[in-house]
Amino acid sequence: MSVAAMTRTTTIDTNETVAAPGLPADDRMGDGYDWMETLEGTGWSALPNWGSDGWDAGAWPLIVFAVARTRDESGELFGYGTYVEGDTNAHWFRSQDACFEAITEEVFFHWKAGQSDGPGNLPATAAELGAADRRPYPGWTS
Repeated sequence: MSVAAMTRTTTIDTNETVAAPGLPADDRMGDGYDWMETLEGTGWSALPNWGSDGWDAGAWPLIVFAVARTRDESGELFGYGTYVEGDTNAHWFRSQDACFEAITEEVFFHWKAGQSDGPGNLPATAAELGAADRRPYPGWTS
């Protein structure tokens, strides 16, 4: 696997400055499907599902989640990125659990807003979701 250009960023959970694969920017020439093609060979991969039943993570092609995992001299790093109608953002964490919590918060936002298909009877906040809906879909591998 080739790796994307490394970028300096700060982890959200530990406030460390680290080098991590850069999330490809949107080229503004296509949609989220085209953007997902730019992920190939970068260390990033699209994340289609989240939670116990493989609920939608995003709403392709307008809202796309991507994940990455890398290692530096201090240990593993876990990232997630988003493409939302052409805007891209990346977030890095030292802890996989902290990364999963952040993904849950953002996925929950889209479920609650009716922008993507999520569990029925959503609670008021992401923190109130059951444990099984706060983790990657068990059928997903990357």
